[in-house]
This record gives sequence, C-alpha cells and structure tokens, in this order.
Amino acid sequence: MNSTWKQRPEGGNKFAMWLLRGIACHGGRGVARLLLVPITAYFMLVRGPERRASQAYLGRVLGRPVRWRDTARHIHTFASVILDRVFLLSGRMEQFRVDVTGLEDLHAQMDKGRGVLIFGSHLGSFDALRVLAQERPDVQVKVVLDKAQAPAMTELLGALNPRLADCIIDASMDSTSIVMAIKQATDEGNLVALLVDRTRPEDPYLPAQFLGAQAQFPTSPWLIAAVLKVPVVLAFGLYHGKAHYSLAFETYSDGLEVSRRNRAACLGALIRGYAERLEHYARRAPYNWFNFYDFWNAKHVEGNIHADLGADADAAVQRRTAVRRIA
Repeated sequence: MNSTWKQRPEGGNKFAMWLLRGIACHGGRGVARLLLVPITAYFMLVRGPERRASQAYLGRVLGRPVRWRDTARHIHTFASVILDRVFLLSGRMEQFRVDVTGLEDLHAQMDKGRGVLIFGSHLGSFDALRVLAQERPDVQVKVVLDKAQAPAMTELLGALNPRLADCIIDASMDSTSIVMAIKQATDEGNLVALLVDRTRPEDPYLPAQFLGAQAQFPTSPWLIAAVLKVPVVLAFGLYHGKAHYSLAFETYSDGLEVSRRNRAACLGALIRGYAERLEHYARRAPYNWFNFYDFWNAKHVEGNIHADLGADADAAVQRRTAVRRIA
C-alpha cells in the first residue's frame, strides 16, 4: 500500500469527468446516479491500493472484520459525494437537504470582521459549505486547493462555475504567496477554508491518536492561524444518503496563541483536540472517510515529527516545506 496520497493518480480521466458532467447536467441527478455502480466496480476491481486502504480504515472505525459490501459501500459513498459536487457547485442547492448546526457561532465570529479560518477534512463533503452563500451572501468563501493535484476535476469545476476560480487560493503557489493570499482574504473579512488532515513526507507534522493508533497531522495550518490571529472554526459536512447532508460548525479558537518556548507542546495539544473531533464525526458517519491511502504509516509518523518546530513562527510559516501544499 502506498504510504502517501500524493503518490496516487487522479481517479478517472478528463473524458470520464466531462461525460459525468454532461449526464448530470442534462439527465439530472437521478440518471447520473446510475453511473455510481460502474464507478464503484471500477475502484473495487482496478484500484487495489484504495480498496486495501478502505479495508484498513473500516476495520478500525467499525471495530469488526470488514466485509466486501462494507468496502463497496465506502467507495459508493465517495462516488456519490463526488457526483454531488457537480450540483452543489452549479448552485443547485435546492436539490439537497442540508441540516446545519453551529451556524450562530460562525456568524458571531464572522461579524467580528477579522475573517475566519475554517478547518475541514477529507471526511464527507466540504462543498456543503456552499450553503453559506445562501445564508450570508455578503461574505465570500475562499478555498485553499492544489489545482495541480487533480487537473481534470479542477477544469470540470471551473466549467461548472466560472466564478469558482476567483474563490480558490492555489496551494501549488510558493509558500509566501499562499500565506499572503490567506492574510489578504481574512483581512477583507472573508472565510478561508482549508483541509487540514493530510500531510506530505516533506512537510512538518506532529502525531496524534486517531482511531486507536498514532497518525500524522500537519502543523502548518495551525502556525498560519497563530500568526494571523484569526478565529478557527471546524467544519464537518457529512453525507447521509440520497440527497441528505449535515453541516456542523464548531468554534475551535477565537485566536490561537502558540508560544515560542512551548511551541511543540502547544501545537501538539491543538492537533490532538482536532483529531478527537475528527474521530467523533468519523464514528458518526464511518463511510464518509475519503483518505484512501495508508493514513497510519508508522515509519512516516516517526520520521519527521519535529521539523521546523524550533524556528520562529513567522519564519516557519514562510518555509516552503511548511505551507506549500496544505490543502
């Protein structure tokens, strides 16, 4: 099994993505969902590393032997969420039921005018955040996204919603440009959404207990939050089947303080707290986990734990390996 998600190729090609778009846009969601069966079969039969990663994860979260149909359901859920991106990013929110909790707390943070960092994960659908456009059309949501990692999907999403390009902070830029773009967005009172559950072998991270074993979580997003001193809100968008999603917001901090003297301890506590909330929601919706790689690679966890932790916070944020690709 590959040790990192970065080593895996993008699922599907450009033709398949555009075929999906055409059927979804012209045939509707019901017709498009008929494609989920062959897509699931493709991943079950062809994408062996992802299938084995699914089995390893499900064994942890379900606490029992994993059956073939468990893995098929996991992959089918993933395909369902990817399909729904077509409709969510096209502005067709009326086709979905989205139950939202914690919105009042998020609005309170937004009303302070400092901007907000929204920390999400590859659990469920981050695109459910589009519901905020209906609730608060006065506030823009910027998303940190590595366009180079999934070029076919990026091109498809741009075609579905041309305005989406203006809302993306490209994580393939140099680290200084990324941080400055995030700072500018928060200075303007916008929301900036980041996925903070994946790291790369060259990036600094710390371990935290997650589903019964140590896993690695990146430190860069937390250092950015500490430097910018803006509120951090956790977001979890879970898919419950058919056209039903739930979106939960939890205020994690009104403004992080990470002392230089105890930086490793401070970051470790922040990441452990995040991992606990991530596990809570993973157990609530176990088939929503979409990190299809070896998330608990022990050798990787032990290899780069304290990278950059001794540097000044501003310098650490600027380091290329700390923040270059945090989405």
